[in-house]
Amino acid sequence: PFIETPRMNRLRRATRLLLAAGAGLLVACGPAPGEAPMSGYAEAELVFVAPPTAGLLQTLAVQRGDRVGTGQLLYKLEADAQTLARDAAAARQERAEAQAQNLRKGKRPAELQAIDQQLAQARAAQAVSQAALQRQQQLVAQGFVSALRLDELVAARDRDAARVQELQAQRVLASEAARSDEIAAAAAEARAGSADLALAAWREGQMQRTAPAEALVYDVLYRVGEWVPAGAPVVSLLPPGALKLRFFVPEAMLAQAVVGREVTVSCDGCAAGLRARIRYVSPQAEFTPPVIYSNDSRSKLVFMAEAEPAAAADLKPGQPVDVRFAKAP
Repeated sequence: PFIETPRMNRLRRATRLLLAAGAGLLVACGPAPGEAPMSGYAEAELVFVAPPTAGLLQTLAVQRGDRVGTGQLLYKLEADAQTLARDAAAARQERAEAQAQNLRKGKRPAELQAIDQQLAQARAAQAVSQAALQRQQQLVAQGFVSALRLDELVAARDRDAARVQELQAQRVLASEAARSDEIAAAAAEARAGSADLALAAWREGQMQRTAPAEALVYDVLYRVGEWVPAGAPVVSLLPPGALKLRFFVPEAMLAQAVVGREVTVSCDGCAAGLRARIRYVSPQAEFTPPVIYSNDSRSKLVFMAEAEPAAAADLKPGQPVDVRFAKAP
């Protein structure tokens, strides 16, 4: 049987004391509660430039990594159908405007001259019928012509007089514009044609997209010759200052994560002294353990927070960072 000697007993107790002292030193050297860094990463708020309608990618004017200015062309889709639609809308607008202008005018000079000639003929016929009536009235009074013939001549005179009045009315009407309601309807048609033309031109313009602001071309998602569905982004842009920091706050430190509070940020290769300001704290835990809450399980809860860096020139999307709450001055 194994027999422990007094010397072995002393050695075992000395070993235990050394191990306890070493553990105490490790605890003393570890970070104090609340001083451990919170893990996170940089995330980009990209601008996805997509066409509102589908089409064939015809021109790609940028590549990944390019820097573009405001209004610079990014890409073009095939726009033959939109161009034809715009031309058709322009033709309809011109027709509607021409109709509206035509209704505001009277007849053409040649048409007015034709009415004048017809009026002259009618007046001549009226003069003849009037003269014939006057002659026949004397013969009727002398008994040479029957009263029936006199009635025929009176009717002829009245007919020729009515024809003169008809042509006079046509002459006045031909020199005037159309009715006000017709003019208003034609003007409305012209405005509708103008709106259709503007819409067709807008659709044609949407087949090519330009940069909304100065930015870095973060990615190109389609190549020339590919079919681009409606609403599918072709180019993603990263404008200056569009980076945010997303980090995770332990449940025990959640009370310190207040919107507007400043945090310090460190990462590999970053400049020292980088700071950010919290702008959002998630109201929901990112991880819920599948057990009843206890002091041990609560330490597994973290809450996502977002912060806006004061200067993000040295940060790249996806880059890991360590975040600490800045100490009050």
